[in-house]
Amino acid sequence: MSTRPHIWVDADACPAAIKEVLFRAAEREQVQVTLVANQWLRTPPSRFVRAIQVPGGFDVADNEIVERVSAGDLVVTQDIPLASAVIAKGALAVHPRGELYTPDTIAQRLSMRNFMDELRGAGVDTGGPAAFHARDKQAFANQLDRWLVTYRQTR
Repeated sequence: MSTRPHIWVDADACPAAIKEVLFRAAEREQVQVTLVANQWLRTPPSRFVRAIQVPGGFDVADNEIVERVSAGDLVVTQDIPLASAVIAKGALAVHPRGELYTPDTIAQRLSMRNFMDELRGAGVDTGGPAAFHARDKQAFANQLDRWLVTYRQTR
């Protein structure tokens, strides 16, 4: 395992536009980006980008990321429990829409997620996520750039 920071992507639900941002950053910054999914993923020919296909099943991809992540790494995920687990290991987690999960905010996000799950379990229609917009991609790119500043200092 590399001692340099690494970007891990919970790729099953990651928007294609975010993957493209990550692929460009991998080449430009020479940072390792690994997509983890339970399906085959096409990645560009690059020595900095790879994909790991895991078996299907509940949280298999998440567990793979948690097992491999190191302090200082960045994890791209929409999954709140995964974000919480990687933060506990000293990594950073960011939502594809640009929200940075922190030790200060993750407990609140977990509580809200659990509350919404309870509502859905009771039959309440909570709606789905809003459509992904260019402003979401820009917010993500801004968070990625902040992390990359730190990454550059480790090279």
